[in-house]
Amino acid sequence: MRLTMVGTGYVGLVTGVCFSDTGNDVTCLDVDQRKIDMLKRGECPIYEPGLTEMMERNVKAGRLHFTTDASAAYRDAKMIFICVGTPTGKNGETNMSYVWQAADDIGKAIKALGPNQDPKVVVVKSTVPVGTTHAVKERIENIVGSIPFSVADNPEFLKEGAAIDDFVRPDRVVVGVEDEKAGNLMRELYEPFVRQGHPIFVMDVRSAEMVKYASNNFLATKISFINEMANLCEAYGADISRVREGMCSDSRIGNKFLYPGVGYGGSCFPKDTLACIMMGGQSNVPTQLSQAVHDVNQAQRKRFFDKIKAHFADEGGLRGKTLAFWGMAFKPQTDDIREAPALDIMSWCVDEGATCRGFDPVAAENVESEYPNKFTIVNDMYQTLRDADALVISTDWNEFKQPDFSQMKALLKAPVIFDGRNLYRRSQMEKDGFAYYSVGRAPVLAAKQLG
Repeated sequence: MRLTMVGTGYVGLVTGVCFSDTGNDVTCLDVDQRKIDMLKRGECPIYEPGLTEMMERNVKAGRLHFTTDASAAYRDAKMIFICVGTPTGKNGETNMSYVWQAADDIGKAIKALGPNQDPKVVVVKSTVPVGTTHAVKERIENIVGSIPFSVADNPEFLKEGAAIDDFVRPDRVVVGVEDEKAGNLMRELYEPFVRQGHPIFVMDVRSAEMVKYASNNFLATKISFINEMANLCEAYGADISRVREGMCSDSRIGNKFLYPGVGYGGSCFPKDTLACIMMGGQSNVPTQLSQAVHDVNQAQRKRFFDKIKAHFADEGGLRGKTLAFWGMAFKPQTDDIREAPALDIMSWCVDEGATCRGFDPVAAENVESEYPNKFTIVNDMYQTLRDADALVISTDWNEFKQPDFSQMKALLKAPVIFDGRNLYRRSQMEKDGFAYYSVGRAPVLAAKQLG
């Protein structure tokens, strides 16, 4: 099947590459000539394990193409996937300009091809407020008149760092359609990915659009919930690790997305939670739980920053201190720094007069580009610690989980760790003489008391 992906961002590129890997002929369209040139050279603009290798394989096989030529990309496509960004503004509203531009361009292309073409299916893959797919249909109809085409909605459920596996072995595929033909085409396209028995849900368009928001909002709720419980554990001397073990053994609860920390970040959970709040405001339906989830999440990173401030309060505060940060991406296995808790905490520390050094296995270049001259970027995790007053762990990359504690202690000016991901055992920290602060557990204060 001939497919076109509009947009070569995270969703568009992963979707296009994976569809090409099952034998489809896929064209990835983007207005960014620099990015298209990069892709044609075999360079992947995003970090995602396994993506570059799969991309190279399908380009070599002649099934995957990259272009800025919209007319060529749309001409022979049976299905066109809109995969453009829908960023959230400061007021929480979703920026739909890229979706509307894509719809208008598709409409012009369909009109130019005339009434004798095979009807195309325009699939909204971007995460969009409920009702957007019908609005896309209306915009295209206003351009093409009576020329037939179909629309569908097909939300993505990709976890950054595991996107390839999520796509080729999905828990479920959700498709919203208005007609049986479009539904059958979508089933045919996704059939190679669900042979292990996982379902394809074909439903109405508005329900499909809502599935994505409901799913991400619920997962965000779980994260904010466990963080709120962790804060109560700290107040009452309980251990969130033990509490989590006890509650997650209940089969009704499970253990996924119930890890305490400094809160969620990235491009999905913050944006989709805010979108639900926005949709509630527009429809006069209160979304109090969604608002609370967002508020708890934002407060969690500030609460962790307050732990850092409190530790140094009797030393004159953070002014003049040097803090080493391990991890700056919002989660491991990605270079995505959007809404990353680490960057908020680092910025607050700098505002208080501290110097912040950061190490991240893959996100350092993005941090340097986004925050020029604000932080010191170091390319070795241990050298980040040299003569630093404390280490702050904000992303749980694997290489941080079993480090050389003796070397860490020798490099740090003071043996102090603020662990926002609960990577280490308190008993180990106490044995090795660290002052250790985590989330939802009592701090280890021995090292500070000795100092």
